[in-house]
Amino acid sequence: MTRLDDRSGRPLRNLRLSVTDRCNLRCHYCMPEEEYAWLPRQEILHFGEVAALVDVFVGLGVDKVRLTGGEPLLRRELPRLVRMLAAKPGLRDLAITTNGVLLGDQAQALRDAGLGRVTVSLDTLRAERFAALTRRTTHAEVLAGIRAAVRAGFSGLKLDTVVIRGVNDDELDELVEFAKATSAEIRFIEYMDVGGATRWSMDQVVSRQEMLAVLARRYGRIEPIIEESSAPAVRYRLADGTIFGIIASTTQPFCARCDRSRLTADGTWYLCLYAREGVDLRGPFRAGASPEELGALITGRWRTRADRGAEERLALRAREPLLRVGELRTDPRLEMHTRGG
Repeated sequence: MTRLDDRSGRPLRNLRLSVTDRCNLRCHYCMPEEEYAWLPRQEILHFGEVAALVDVFVGLGVDKVRLTGGEPLLRRELPRLVRMLAAKPGLRDLAITTNGVLLGDQAQALRDAGLGRVTVSLDTLRAERFAALTRRTTHAEVLAGIRAAVRAGFSGLKLDTVVIRGVNDDELDELVEFAKATSAEIRFIEYMDVGGATRWSMDQVVSRQEMLAVLARRYGRIEPIIEESSAPAVRYRLADGTIFGIIASTTQPFCARCDRSRLTADGTWYLCLYAREGVDLRGPFRAGASPEELGALITGRWRTRADRGAEERLALRAREPLLRVGELRTDPRLEMHTRGG
């Protein structure tokens, strides 16, 4: 298969597939508002449509698919979609990112259906902070979901923590210890100014350098792991062998090696998390476009891709939230929770 590259030589390889725009948490870094405009139900892709579009992407070189949301476990009968996707011979990595609230009840079914990897969002180990951050009281369910993923036999379990100054930046070492005890790898993520982060400000961002300094005071020498990868996290090793990652999208973007694109639950394809416009794939698909025609549409747009959204944001002198509430209500596809974070 000929590799499909964009203008910067970045291949089309990694598809983040949103299966719903709904979420059962209201994290203030993602969904801080009281009310949201949702995608119309009739526009949400059916599982057969999702599988057919994934076939087109796989035919163009995509070999990694990550199911996202919103909260993907809110989508009814999700293991059925997992089974459909896991059966595709060209797909070598099928993963999910979840907030973990419903994972306790679904982990084994997802594993049995063929899901390969799980990432759980875990921003705090403290129930009262979780309630303040998410406006929900389901912290115990998240921890139970993590334990269920371990019992189900998922290897390579990852935990994602969005680090926010004054909110949870004093828990870094505690989270490392929790991940170690859970046989998981934790990844700390700089607070990003995308989509629904309408209350973002730069002074809330804890940079990678700051995180490393905090952890070095607890653990001593931290060794960077040198590896060839398009993954967003730079990984590090502690003296005892513990590995963790940091995703520094805000202060040190990885645009130059980004091979990710995003398909929303209603079939809009975005070539960058920061993109304001996407490509409608649902319309042509439902109008009867052939796989070859859809492939040509995707190929043409990817070959002209020049997106470097995070780098452009970094270059701004006066950096404010990317979008205002009014813009998000006019077009809910701009929301981070709609296009899969």
